[in-house]
Amino acid sequence: MKLPITIHQVRLGSMEFRVIRPARPLVRAVLIDHDRHLDAYLDHDAAQRIGGLWTLAASSPRSLVHLPMRGNRGPSHGLPEDGTRQLDLVLLHHSLQFAPSRWKEVRGRLGPGRPQTVTLPDPGHTGEAAIDPDARHHRENRDLFHQHLHAETLFMTGSAKVFRDTTRHFFDVARNGPGYVPVHPNYPHFCTEFHSNDGILGDAREIHIEYCDQWDA
Repeated sequence: MKLPITIHQVRLGSMEFRVIRPARPLVRAVLIDHDRHLDAYLDHDAAQRIGGLWTLAASSPRSLVHLPMRGNRGPSHGLPEDGTRQLDLVLLHHSLQFAPSRWKEVRGRLGPGRPQTVTLPDPGHTGEAAIDPDARHHRENRDLFHQHLHAETLFMTGSAKVFRDTTRHFFDVARNGPGYVPVHPNYPHFCTEFHSNDGILGDAREIHIEYCDQWDA
């Protein structure tokens, strides 16, 4: 899989931050903040590219992976009435120890960036078979996602392993959503989720991910 990205270097005082963004906007993608959970609505292209960016986050522990989407229009079926707060998304490795309070300043200094195309592993080999559900619940397990919310942005902080193990959610939506919706007209709802029972969420809310093929212009 080839993924066009832009790479940005931002210096704040003595600190320098490396930010990775998709080269093309994720037009048909929204992330909605609810009190108890989060909803993501994606088309095929967005799900495929977010899966690639999720994979990139696993192999880029010194970078912030930024997915701008909070200004996007929603799917044609509309959004829940209580789901009016849209968010951007930042993926980062826990070892980076980035303070979300600095994000607004970093974001404000992002220029056009340096274009680059990265080659990622075949989405069919995302490591799903390596997941050990029992090990996920061991008290000493540190391969968990933690979330912080700041400056209209959700920060997903985790280990390389938990990013690798969860890319399958997005590739599953990209691979199966387009074929499922047309043949189930009475319930055209293809989805997956980061569930609390999966043993991957530490201080983090569940995320429901839904495929949508019809979007507002």
